[in-house]
Parts: sequence; C-alpha cells; structure tokens
Amino acid sequence: MSGIWVCIEAGSGELRGVAYEMITAARTLADAAGQQVSALVWGEGAKDNADKLGACGADSVVVIETAGDEAGRPAEVSGAVAQLAQEQSPSVVLFADGAFARSVAPALAQKLNAAYVGDVVDVAFDGAPVFTRLPYSGKVIEQVRPASAAATAIATIRPKAFEAAEPLEGRTAGISTFAATPQAAARVLCDVIRSVSERVDLSEADIVVSGGRGVKGAEGFKVLEELADVLGAAVGASRPAIDEGWIDAQYQVGQTGKTVAPSLYIACGISGSIQHMAGISASKYIVAINKDPEAEIFAQADYGIVADLFEAVPLLTQQLRDMLQA
Repeated sequence: MSGIWVCIEAGSGELRGVAYEMITAARTLADAAGQQVSALVWGEGAKDNADKLGACGADSVVVIETAGDEAGRPAEVSGAVAQLAQEQSPSVVLFADGAFARSVAPALAQKLNAAYVGDVVDVAFDGAPVFTRLPYSGKVIEQVRPASAAATAIATIRPKAFEAAEPLEGRTAGISTFAATPQAAARVLCDVIRSVSERVDLSEADIVVSGGRGVKGAEGFKVLEELADVLGAAVGASRPAIDEGWIDAQYQVGQTGKTVAPSLYIACGISGSIQHMAGISASKYIVAINKDPEAEIFAQADYGIVADLFEAVPLLTQQLRDMLQA
C-alpha cells in the first residue's frame, strides 16, 4: 500500500485549520503503520501552501492542477485522486468533513470499491486503520475497521476533532504536480453565490456566540455580532432562528446543522433542545444566557445567566471591550 493520503482544498488564501488537523491524524496512522503521509492539494493557493504541509508532517505533496472551472472542479479532483489511487493503492484517503467532501468522497469510494467512513473524530492503527465516530447525536461511540486491511479506506475528518501538531522548522516535503483531466460537470452551474464573512469559519472557531428563538428577529443578531466581534468569535444559530429566516442556514448549529467544538460556546436565547445540544456537546465550556430559569440548556451549561439577553449581552460586550482596551 502507498501510504496515508490527505486531500486538501487550498482556495485562494491560507489553508483552513482542518488541513493541519488532518495531517496530524494522518501522521498518527502513518507512524503506527510504518507508512508515509502524502498531501494532495488543489486550488488557487495550492502551490503557495505546499511547503507548510511539509513542515506540519507531510512527507510528500502533490499539487493537483485543475482547469479552475468551479463547475468541473469536484469532478476533476475526484477523477485525479481516483486515477492516482488506482495507480498507487493508498491505505487511507482523508478529506475534511463538509459539503465538498460529502459530494466527492462517497463517489470516490464507489470508484475504488473502497470502504467509506464519515465524520471521524479519532483514528488509530491496530493491524488496520480504526476510525472512531459518534453517531446518534453522540450517544454511541462507534469504532469502524475496514473489512480488509488490504483495501483502501476513505474517511472524512470532523473539524476540531484533532489538535494540529506544531510545524517543525527545517522539515520539508518533496513537491510534485499532477494535471487533472478536465471533465464536464454533471449539472450546468449558472452562478455561484457565497455569503462572505470576515469572521472565523463556524466549524473551526475557538469561540462561538449563538442565538435562538429568544433573539426575536434578524435585528436581534446584531447584539450577538457585537459580542462576537469583541471576542474574535464566529456567530451561530439554533434551528428555530434559521427556520424563521432571521439568519442564513450556513450558521445553523445542531444535529441538522454544523457540529462545533469550540473552547467557549455562548448560547443566547437558546432553549437547549436535544438536537441543538448534539451539535455543541464537544465544547469545552458552555455559557447559557436565557431569561427562562427552567430552560433545558442550563442542565448542560457550565455557566448560566438567568437574564434577558438584550440586557446581559450588551453589558458583557462592554465589559470585555473595557478589559481588552485596558
């Protein structure tokens, strides 16, 4: 088998934190199995970031050159990884869990007749790769081992599940390029619309400020955004706020939204349903602000404030602003 592969979309700027987390996970498997780590990277920033991947643990880096067409890129990347995998037979191929991986990784597994494991939170090696998942909203710990140790396994890694290793000064990786074959998209893409934010990505944020039904409307999120700006935090929301149309669906946290694992999660006006708690259970500390003393979230929170969020959050924001400016 030809090592542990990490598939990374570079975009146009810095790599996402999950890229380095995946390298750390791959390094764990590779060291235990006596194999090498290869990073397959594509996107506008691929060449610029190749050296960083070597410093963080990759033994080799392959820059996949695509035509740059947004409509064809997923098909091109999937085709390029499949072609390389058919030639070199990697033991494990890792993707960052998310919309792109969920569209590409299962299709790649089908092409390679490989095992597929989604939303992995831990990895180990015991004669074969062992992947840990937390299904049923984290109520079950599931360990998945491919049926055949000789077969390729494809897995998606949950952001924030691993702590990225510090880069080693002087550590380098061999860098090569591979030209992806242009492929027609299965669907015609008329336009690409993205909601641009200068805040940290929600799934990778170390601090998250979230709002629920108690925010009362789109205007109410401005109070939360001010707190988030002071803390350098991401903004999130529970499903009721999304369903009401107060904030875009990309900010939804919970069982049917994004799973987050910040050091600090501040829940404002969120009741604490099982579905929402499933998405924040990995948070190190949970602070709940709710005027209902019987709100379910207080049973799970590390700290609770029984108060109207429109009074408590501005006071908290001002206090933190004064502390940071002192």
